[in-house]
Amino acid sequence: MADIRTPHFHNTAGHRSIRVGVREFMCIGARPPFDHPHVFLDMGDADEMVCPYCSTLYRYDEKIHAGETDPPDGVWNAHAAHTL
Repeated sequence: MADIRTPHFHNTAGHRSIRVGVREFMCIGARPPFDHPHVFLDMGDADEMVCPYCSTLYRYDEKIHAGETDPPDGVWNAHAAHTL
């Protein structure tokens, strides 16, 4: 299982792009049970990356905190999912 400290993001709402405050994160596609394989994405020095599974465009924005997204509905709390 992935480290639960790594931010997990999803695009259940189908946004054209999601701004994030980190360059390394997990994309889960949509919220379970409609998620795709949870993939680790690393932008490296780039400012954007497309998820190879769901084609969500993630854009790095240094003004956003690590566990947040813009729009704000793209954060998945993996820890909370394991405690249900």
